[in-house]
Amino acid sequence: MKCCFGLRSLNVCMSGSATSCEECLLIHPSCAWCAQEDFGQARTLNSRCDFSQNLQKRGCDAPFIENPRSGSSLLRSKPLSSKGSGVTQYDVIQIYPQKISLSLRPGDQTSFEVQVRPVEDYPVDLYYLMDLSLSMKDDLDTIRNLGTKLAEEMRKLTSNFRLGFGSFVDKNISPFSYTAPKYQDNPCNGYKLFPNCVPTFGFRHLLSLTDKVDRFNEEVQKQMVSRNRDAPEGGFDAILQAAVCKEKIGWRKEAYHLLVFATDDVPHLALDGKLGGLVHPHDGQCHLNDKNEYSAANKMDYPSLALLGEKLAENNIFLIFAVTKRHYVLYKNLTALIPGTTVEILDQDSKNIIQLIVNAYNNIRSKVELSIWDHPEDLSLAFTATCQDGQPLTGLRKCADVKIGDTVSFNITVDARGCPPKGTRKSFTIRPVGFKDRLEVSVDYRCDCSCTYYTKTNSSRCNSAGTYSCGMCRCEPGYLGARCECEEGEVDHQHLSACREAEGKQVCSGRGECSCNQCLCYESEFGKIYGTFCECDDFSCARHKGILCSGHGECHCGECKCHAGYIGDNCNCSTETASCVSDDGKICSGRGSCVCGRCQCTEPGAFGDTCEKCPTCPDACGTKRECIECRLFNTGRLADNQTCQRMCKDEIITVETLKTDDSNTVQCVYKTENDCVMKFTYSEHANGQSVLTALKEPECAVAPNAMTVLLAVVGSILLMGIVLLALWKLVITIHDRREFARFQSARSRARYEMASNPVYKQSIPSHPMETVFHMHSIKSCNGGVH
Repeated sequence: MKCCFGLRSLNVCMSGSATSCEECLLIHPSCAWCAQEDFGQARTLNSRCDFSQNLQKRGCDAPFIENPRSGSSLLRSKPLSSKGSGVTQYDVIQIYPQKISLSLRPGDQTSFEVQVRPVEDYPVDLYYLMDLSLSMKDDLDTIRNLGTKLAEEMRKLTSNFRLGFGSFVDKNISPFSYTAPKYQDNPCNGYKLFPNCVPTFGFRHLLSLTDKVDRFNEEVQKQMVSRNRDAPEGGFDAILQAAVCKEKIGWRKEAYHLLVFATDDVPHLALDGKLGGLVHPHDGQCHLNDKNEYSAANKMDYPSLALLGEKLAENNIFLIFAVTKRHYVLYKNLTALIPGTTVEILDQDSKNIIQLIVNAYNNIRSKVELSIWDHPEDLSLAFTATCQDGQPLTGLRKCADVKIGDTVSFNITVDARGCPPKGTRKSFTIRPVGFKDRLEVSVDYRCDCSCTYYTKTNSSRCNSAGTYSCGMCRCEPGYLGARCECEEGEVDHQHLSACREAEGKQVCSGRGECSCNQCLCYESEFGKIYGTFCECDDFSCARHKGILCSGHGECHCGECKCHAGYIGDNCNCSTETASCVSDDGKICSGRGSCVCGRCQCTEPGAFGDTCEKCPTCPDACGTKRECIECRLFNTGRLADNQTCQRMCKDEIITVETLKTDDSNTVQCVYKTENDCVMKFTYSEHANGQSVLTALKEPECAVAPNAMTVLLAVVGSILLMGIVLLALWKLVITIHDRREFARFQSARSRARYEMASNPVYKQSIPSHPMETVFHMHSIKSCNGGVH
């Protein structure tokens, strides 16, 4: 603000030309009022409404400066508890503080911190609400001994556990049920597969919450299924009665309230009752008769989701949808509309119901989310969550993956947008969803100035013609001037210059008359004209879609002064970032920036409300790999069930063979811990849904058989030996043939020489043996073979 002190045209406090202390405080939270009597006596551009630093520089003493600030004070602050059950269970504190008071000046923010700690061994009330339509017959057989087994598992989590039981089917009117006379006592009449069942009923409360779990088993043993006509059931009627009939159900104030809703079909919703002629909307009240049966089933429509959510939250009830796999998506969508609700997949015969309840309970206990009750419309609340990792998350008011005994905190900033009538006090309540604990916040507004307590009528300071208050005179009708020294109609032409903003400017800016050296501004059908020289108005500011200052600011002297949480020339740009936070807690998934409450993606290829979709980003395969690992193989960094469900919501399709010829998909490959290769593709549907197509199993190389390897090596060696021997034999044969050819040539030459040599004469042996010996010697000398 210091940059504006010397420029009156930019000084928001002076531009308003406030005529009273209260008007000054409303202009801007930085504006202060000088109530000193002798301040600004000379007719100058000075104003009693200015920044407090400016007022002191211009001679206003600090005790006379009215500048109230917003603040908070603790009224009840008992320390947080660490254990739930035992002798102190009724004094368990899970939220700190428990009561505070806020003093708010409009536009001036104040903050306070809330701490929440889910305590160990907190009492649990569990009401089991079961669909007893014909299709649930096998489920009924499965849960006949549920009470004992469930109590054993739950007592591992809490030493103080109670169990109750109720059932439902549907409204006993057409077209929801069979209404012909032959079906009244037995709606299964004529149904060959199951010929006998009990009459159709809406909701029947069978067992109030009790720690005697054998009673649960006894009640279940007595039950028989019924039959209705259409597929949807009347379960929402039953949920509402179980929530609001607190005394009959037996909900304890100091306990977690779990309502397990087990069904294998979809529910009827509000307005479905009109099909049966039920035009009266549900009143949200308890309608159990003396037989503990829902008596208004055939009189009122089914409850709406909004009413259901309101009553569940009002009575601190966590609703657990235990539904079959084919209806999981429908009920998952309902959890987004009903706070404090979870959904789990129920086996066809409910055999996994115990593990389902334990998982849901652990999931519920691992979350802390704040809800606001009776929120005054003129208050703006902003949240910053600091969860177990110690990192502040702006715009969030919930923490996940919280361990029992951990403490999480929330910083809450409150801003008042206006002033209610004097003496008005307002309040609101902050509650963790499903907790009985609450923080009560009372609010008073600092819109008045303390100097108004010294107001005096017909004061001599005002020439007995006005009321003196906070250093100024409010003149009686017919009187004008700083001290009511002038009467209307007097004209002093020589002082007309006091009514001009500057030499050459029009008197009173052409929008007023000069009287008693001051401007009296004209009235306008468009709004208020004001200012020392009538230079300002409250209707000449920028508009957005025809609305002045977008409805999120006030027009002061041609300039929009935005409410907290909005900026821009016409205040159309929200500074709220909650809508830009992605599931991983990052602003715009780290791929863009939050502008006016919406993400502007800067990463090429990124899109989606929070830039969460980016199939062409460098990290697309790495990001989706973690979801493949945790969803298909329960491995990797996100293997924790709650983290995987929260971070990985894309559809995953498994195939035997992966198609890689689609140009619109990203091909991803990674190596597993077992040195296998996992392949998947990543694509986006036209509706914006991410789809992952992955192999059912990683591709792994098969190790060769040891005997096969040995035989192959030996065979190779033998083959190489045979080849080498063949080559050696071939070389020797060729060599021998060449030598034999040379021998034949030499022999021929020798014969020729003996035959043609005239000197040579063959000897004639004298004895036959001598002749043989002689021939043998000749062959030896000629290289003959023996």
